[in-house]
Formats: sequence, structure tokens, C-alpha cells
Amino acid sequence: MAEITTLFWDIGGVLLSNGWDPGQRRRAVEEFALDPGEFEARHEELFLAFETHNVTLHEYLDETVFYRPRGFSREEFRRFMFAQSEAHPETIEIAQGLARSHRYLMAAVNNESLELNVYRIRHFGLRSCFSAFYSSCVLGVRKPSAAIYERALEFTQRAPAECLMIDDRPENLEAPGKLGMMAIRYESPAQLREELARHGVEAGNSRAEGTVF
Repeated sequence: MAEITTLFWDIGGVLLSNGWDPGQRRRAVEEFALDPGEFEARHEELFLAFETHNVTLHEYLDETVFYRPRGFSREEFRRFMFAQSEAHPETIEIAQGLARSHRYLMAAVNNESLELNVYRIRHFGLRSCFSAFYSSCVLGVRKPSAAIYERALEFTQRAPAECLMIDDRPENLEAPGKLGMMAIRYESPAQLREELARHGVEAGNSRAEGTVF
């Protein structure tokens, strides 16, 4: 087995809560008294374009919420939307410890809209974990497509056998496996440490200063 030199990480569901998943959208529907069926139908029409930045957050909200007058502002809805993100501190500590060891190239590979992606990277201090972010909103392709992993490999110039992908969704680990990458399905911080150790990666424990949880 080749030595692991590169760790690719999912963000939503591993380091943080998901950014805009069904549960969060349900809370938005309740908070702002939206029609649930109508909102979800409009979301489904746009989410692929939204996560590949073919529509902006402003355009997404125009089509899913503000296509008619509302008793709340666009900024109120945006703040609520962003506030749904929560950190998984123990997992962030693992990633930070590995980053501070300087033994691995650390990069994120995730599906996310541009505005939410930028907010989450800044607010949760994810630059302390990663030197690169290969996000669907920048690359224009989404997991589970093999194309997003192929581009990450091209940009990092690493052989698949020396790369390990960490993701909480099994469908997102199929393509990395076919490309020859190692893979861990994330379940918990303790399980992640054990799985990393099995691959010869000793997880650190150090939290970087200045991180906002």
C-alpha cells in the first residue's frame, strides 16, 4: 500500500453540519411560513445550478422565496440560512492537528453554493485545516461525479494511490475508489481516528488559535 501524502475532506456532514439540507430547509419553511411543497419544488429545480454557481444566491432566493412579496427581507432570510451551519469541533481538531503536522497535503472536496462556501470557510476558520478548496461552486461539477475528484488530482498532481478521501456519504466514495484512491466513510471522530490509523495516518489533537465555533 502506498504511503498516504494527501487527505481530501468533505465539509458538510464531516467538519460542519450540512449547509442547506432538507432539515435546514424545513426549519426555514417553518420560520418564514413558506409553502413547503412549493418551496421544495422550486429548490429542486435550482439546486444543481446553485451548487455549481450557475445561479447566485440572490438569483436562487429570487426564484425560491422572493418571487412574490414577503413580510421579511432578503437579508433576514440570508442570515437565517447561514446561521443553520454548525461546527463539529472534535473533527475540526483532528483536521487541524494533521494540518499542523505538515506531513500531508490537506484539501477540501465538497458540494456547496459559492456564498455559503465562502461564509463557512471564513466563519469556522477552515483555512487552518486546508491549503486548497475544490468546491462544486468553483469547479462547476459536483460529487458524486468522478470529474470533481479527477480535477482535484490534476490540481494537486498526486497519484490516486497516495490520496485518501473522507466523506460521510457512501455514494461520494464510489468514484474515488474506482480512481484508485483510498476512502473513509466518516461516522464519528473516534471512528475517523481509528480509520486514519489503519491507513498509517496518525491524527493530531491540536486546535489552532483564533478558530470560531
